[in-house]
Amino acid sequence: MSMASLLNLLYQCGDSFAFLVLSALGLAVIFGMMGVINLAHGEFIMCGAMVTVSVARLGLPLPVAIACGALVAGVIGIVLERLVIRHLYGRPLDSIVATWGISLIATQGTLILVGSSLPGVGTPFTSVSLGGNSYPVYRLLLIAVAVALLGALYLLFNVTRYGTVARATIALPHMAEALGVDTGRVYSLTFGLGAALAGLTGGLYAPTMTIVPTMGGTFLMEAFATVVIGGTDVFIGTAPAAAVLGVVKALATSWEGQLIGQVALLVAVIAMVRVLPRGVSGWLLQERG
Repeated sequence: MSMASLLNLLYQCGDSFAFLVLSALGLAVIFGMMGVINLAHGEFIMCGAMVTVSVARLGLPLPVAIACGALVAGVIGIVLERLVIRHLYGRPLDSIVATWGISLIATQGTLILVGSSLPGVGTPFTSVSLGGNSYPVYRLLLIAVAVALLGALYLLFNVTRYGTVARATIALPHMAEALGVDTGRVYSLTFGLGAALAGLTGGLYAPTMTIVPTMGGTFLMEAFATVVIGGTDVFIGTAPAAAVLGVVKALATSWEGQLIGQVALLVAVIAMVRVLPRGVSGWLLQERG
């Protein structure tokens, strides 16, 4: 393999890794930590993308627009948690139906309100040439952002007081409540955090794709695949699961194109679920124990 081919493959692996991590982080918090099967995850991503594009077209800098997208998605997530989701904890089938309904309402409501698509914003930065190939700087930046967000979430839930309280509330809610923790507030903030991370993903990828009401579906399948393969421990499982699936997808895509890449990813998920039923984090914790 030539140096140019190797660099191109490494870039594709990194790009796939970033997409999987950023797609899955919000879902990992809501599904992996809270146990809520959120089928409206893609619509939070769509919300973040549409707010980002709308704010950017008003003339504000793209980072500010992305932050606005994440903030709006987070606020909507908190409202939905208080109105709908908090009545469905411990009822996974009901949460599936409810979030699926929210997804349909959000998709069709957005289609009615804003139309079939929104004008996009240009991708910032230019390209850099390495080994005879040209790589978009913004895509390389997304890889760094994905790694930084993984580190930031680890610190948030393992170092800060909020993280300690959140993990205690999710693990033993009655004990936390007996110790004076406002568990309802913790659940709202945690669900809002997951929604904000989804909105952040939409904002980050808004300059790279067509903004349509159904764009969330592009992220949803791969987000669920990454979270399921990662297992119950978000911080241990998400990164290695995204790395493995990203390499599989990149290799298959470079071999036979995007469609085969998607097929290979799904086959890899089926195989890993069969071999590691508790996910990557379950296997790592078992080996550590």
